[in-house]
Amino acid sequence: MQGYNYERLSAQDASFLIFETPSIPMHVAATTIFEAGPLRSESGGVDISAIKGATEAILHLIPRYRQKLAWIPLIGHPVWIDDRDFNLDYHIRHTSLPRPGTDEQLRALSARVMSHQLDRARPLWETWIVEGLEGDRFAMINKLHHCMVDGSSGMDIAHVLMSTDPDYRPDGDVPVFIPHLAPGAAELIRDELLRRASLPFQLIRDIRHMREHTEDLGHEIAIRARALQELVGWAVHPPSETPLNGTLGPHRRFDWLTMSLDSVKAVRKALGCTVNDVVLTTVTGAVREFLIRRNMRPEDVDFRVSAPVSVRRDEERGKLGNRVSSWIVRLPVEEANPLRRVEAIHEVTHALKNSQQALGVEMIMQAAEWTPPILMSLGARAASGPINMIVTNVPGPQTPLYLLGAKSLGTYPMVPLLEHTGLGVALMSYDGKLCWGFNADYELIPDLAAFRIAIEASFDRLSRAAGIHPEGGAVVELHVEAKTS
Repeated sequence: MQGYNYERLSAQDASFLIFETPSIPMHVAATTIFEAGPLRSESGGVDISAIKGATEAILHLIPRYRQKLAWIPLIGHPVWIDDRDFNLDYHIRHTSLPRPGTDEQLRALSARVMSHQLDRARPLWETWIVEGLEGDRFAMINKLHHCMVDGSSGMDIAHVLMSTDPDYRPDGDVPVFIPHLAPGAAELIRDELLRRASLPFQLIRDIRHMREHTEDLGHEIAIRARALQELVGWAVHPPSETPLNGTLGPHRRFDWLTMSLDSVKAVRKALGCTVNDVVLTTVTGAVREFLIRRNMRPEDVDFRVSAPVSVRRDEERGKLGNRVSSWIVRLPVEEANPLRRVEAIHEVTHALKNSQQALGVEMIMQAAEWTPPILMSLGARAASGPINMIVTNVPGPQTPLYLLGAKSLGTYPMVPLLEHTGLGVALMSYDGKLCWGFNADYELIPDLAAFRIAIEASFDRLSRAAGIHPEGGAVVELHVEAKTS
């Protein structure tokens, strides 16, 4: 008889379930725009059956797509089990804009789709195929719960269905899905008790491994202690309250723009910094302008962002789940000169690399594996840091990707909002472009368009200060706002 099978969520993966509330959905998402190409149907729509067939053909490569959550009794920790009632038609949805659909209408639809929580009784993902977009294009809106993926593993999933080869098609031989039996309550409790009993031995093995692979164990311990102390220090002194922060509602606004990656790299090279420094400096200028617009004095504001940092090792490539830490970066919003802003940002990020602050978050998540859910919740919130906003930048492929021959024109990512943070900025580089996605609380940020325009203006000022005069370096598109019904 087939035995039961399941996988326990890590503390970091489980933390994103703990964070979630009806007003704070914790899925990551993205809107990708395609040329219709060979997926154009005879009626002028999109061949949804081909997309479903291709997805079904690769599901065995992404087991998590056919798994759902279960919970260990009494302890309340989540695990993954196979969904015996998996229904692909539920997860892949087909809709249309009123023809000819505009990018404004696509943003409105994206905001509505992204506002709704995923159903925890099913596998935690949805894909919306949106036809009717003007210019012979269609869009794909992907939603995956953050407990499944981080930015890096999300990119790995994108590569499973899409390819750099326009002629690539998944193998037509679809493996039969035979779900494993789900464990019963007794098995889950027994396994958890055995796991907890083994933790001291795992700790001893970890210490022995660290001693064997570290030349100076005392120095390594001191670095980790300093990283944890620095993270706790941020928590003791909270950031300033700003118009970007407050109680979140259930509705969202979504906006995006596209920049030339060559223009961003030219600025990076001229200023001797990193692409991430250029991004954070651009965001700093936009936040400064936004605060002034809201009648605040930037000189009086301590504004902090969380910048996620991947700690995924090479051997973990292709695995789902979260392997991410974060930096807490104070943005110099009081500084009017863009060159001084980038100098300050570069100094901070350089110091963060040397101090290895990201180890502090990693240590909290490791300690959370030992704790009950209530303490894990406190640890997860401490690890998220006292911040005003998230800015995440995920590197993507610099060659075109194709979905069954349909060329991807750009992907605009969405990072979920944390409690009290009304705006999140996510970026993805792709095929010579830097794609920005802005996710905002509907009520807190009614002027999201102004922030998006401020991003472009901030980058333009930074470019000119660096002696570079980009010609249309950013393609700014019209803003739309959307409210869920």
